Amino acid sequence: MATQTPLSATYTSTTNPPFIISLPLTAPAVSTTVESKTKYLAALRQSAISLQEQVNRELTARMEEDKVRDASATTAAGANVVDDEKEEENYGEDVQEEED
Repeated sequence: MATQTPLSATYTSTTNPPFIISLPLTAPAVSTTVESKTKYLAALRQSAISLQEQVNRELTARMEEDKVRDASATTAAGANVVDDEKEEENYGEDVQEEED
């Protein structure tokens, strides 16, 4: 008999609330055929891909929240804010700073 075993990921952080993502997955019975094992592995692969996509979306959202929070703190402190797009565009390049 097959059993329900969730595929899950748990995230904890000192600066953000934790989250758990759990997807249902039916594990094959102990004595199964090659066909049922193949179906299980295909389902496991799809679940792993889906889980990774959900984790990536969640972490990307948290990263954006962190950037906004850090930019607000930096601006409040009177420091210069780093332009991420400009940094990305010039990555690996030797860029001369413009004079005012």
